[in-house]
Amino acid sequence: QVQLVESGGGLVQAGGSLRLSCAASGRTFNFAMGWFRQAPGKERAFVAAISGWGGKTIYADSVKGRFTISRDNANNTVFLQMNSLKPEDTAVYYCAAARFLDEESNLYDYWGQGTQVTVSS
Repeated sequence: QVQLVESGGGLVQAGGSLRLSCAASGRTFNFAMGWFRQAPGKERAFVAAISGWGGKTIYADSVKGRFTISRDNANNTVFLQMNSLKPEDTAVYYCAAARFLDEESNLYDYWGQGTQVTVSS
């Protein structure tokens, strides 16, 4: 069983940065880890994901060049560095774990409770 806890969300002005963290209980080095987000009135959307050993990453087009996903397997933690934030990045951000690297949320087995990110214009 894997439990995920996100942190690092908050309120930031457009153009600013935030770094989200996802702490996992249990060893997750063999899981792909992903970040998803859900804005009010919208479906949950893929943001970024990283393979078990961190050798491969994938990003949604809307965040490429601005967000970076990374992981520290020794400490069972995944990060999402978010730069050049825009108001449209406002959402609840979720961390999730999957057997394989993918963009599809229904392939992720474990989910955190989410952390709110609000970007003001």
